[in-house]
Amino acid sequence: MSRGHVAEAELGARSEAAEAADVLHAGRLPKETFISLAVFVLAWHVASLFLPPFVAPSWGRILRSLLGLRLDFVAITVARVFAALAVSFVLGIFAAMAMYRWDAVQRFLLPMVKLLMAVPVLCWIMFAVLWFKYREVRIAFILVVVCAPIFLVDVLDAMQGVSKDLRDMVRSLRPTPRQFFAKLILPATLPAILTSWKINLSLSIRVVTMAELVGATTGIGYGLQIANELFSVSDVFAWTVVLVVILMLTQIVVTRIERRVLVWRD
Repeated sequence: MSRGHVAEAELGARSEAAEAADVLHAGRLPKETFISLAVFVLAWHVASLFLPPFVAPSWGRILRSLLGLRLDFVAITVARVFAALAVSFVLGIFAAMAMYRWDAVQRFLLPMVKLLMAVPVLCWIMFAVLWFKYREVRIAFILVVVCAPIFLVDVLDAMQGVSKDLRDMVRSLRPTPRQFFAKLILPATLPAILTSWKINLSLSIRVVTMAELVGATTGIGYGLQIANELFSVSDVFAWTVVLVVILMLTQIVVTRIERRVLVWRD
């Protein structure tokens, strides 16, 4: 093998190694995030020195509250979120595919979907309490009715945004409907799907907490309700920290998946 080929091989290997490193470290937090967190921690500590504990509890008190939290409540909330998001994703994808395939379905259903998206979350919580007897059904209903329309609209917009030239070019190869979707539509909509997951993860964490505050006896929202009834600011802050950590971890995971799946964008 010539030196030129060896150099090209080494260059290619280094390029692949660099891409692998980028994928490996995708989703890591920038240093500015840690600086901001450090400033917040310091500011809270200073405030706790001058303000009463029921306004700004010390970090030691908050840490004791964190260590005393019920981990089963955390697991229950996370399970509720991901189960509801999985159902919402399936419903949203199939509804978007039906609307993309048949214009009549889109004309009839899309206005109703937009109407559902205009209803405030608090109203859905009240409806769920009035309509359903079982708590888990209430929480699942609230999450699905809030998150599924977002999946649907994002995916449908991405499907309809595929270039007409690309669609005509692929159709010239006479693909089957399944091949047309798998080879063109799905890859083109994948960025929108991942972005929609990011949005719904953030939204579902907030929504499930509200739902658990009203109609649950387990979960992080219920833990917040108990802390509020006991006037324990440190417990409320501890549960808030848990929610923020869950959201940040899920966002990092989705970002890493996005960088790995959409490596061609880099």
